Amino acid sequence: MFTGIVESVATIEGTQAVPGGRRLRVAAPSIADDCALGASVCISGVCLTVAGRAGDALEFDVITETLERSTLGALRKGDRVNLERSLTVGDRLDGHFVQGHVDGTGTVTRIDTSGGQHCVWLRTSSELLPYVIPKGSIAIDGVSLTIASLRSGEFSVALIPTTLDQTTLSSLTPGRRVNIETDVITRTIVHRMSMLEGAHGVSLSALRQAGLA
Repeated sequence: MFTGIVESVATIEGTQAVPGGRRLRVAAPSIADDCALGASVCISGVCLTVAGRAGDALEFDVITETLERSTLGALRKGDRVNLERSLTVGDRLDGHFVQGHVDGTGTVTRIDTSGGQHCVWLRTSSELLPYVIPKGSIAIDGVSLTIASLRSGEFSVALIPTTLDQTTLSSLTPGRRVNIETDVITRTIVHRMSMLEGAHGVSLSALRQAGLA
């Protein structure tokens, strides 16, 4: 479990094809000494297990499903990624609950910097949109963000200067693909409501009519 509060930005030192996927080697001097083999690290939104260490570099094995579902398959030497170690008991939860289980990817459609703001607009699949709720939480490349608005199949997130300074999101440009993890609480509610609607005729509109929503 993670919070979406990025600890550091690291650089890909190399990738190598291995049976069943690829191995990533990440230069991570800020956290390498505190990462034992088997530790969980969130790499730009994807929870991976430390499979090896070489000095200040950490190595991770990425299976084919993860490569296909996320942007990790497109990583090359020199690319930058967001890093966050897993939560420990007693840690502060400054972002929101992030599992590191990417739901899919999205594409940056435009960036609005008018009025001193830095607002990024993205488009994702129709399967993920039911979980994208204005003012709800979302993780973009492992960064905990608040959904600013939603319209016409697109949604936006506003990036503060700290986020731009301390994550890879400052390098986003139109056409760039990003990893998306929707809020686990929202997913659970929507999924449960869908099951109830199918089995018992319960719907959000029916709950509203009964004064329960």
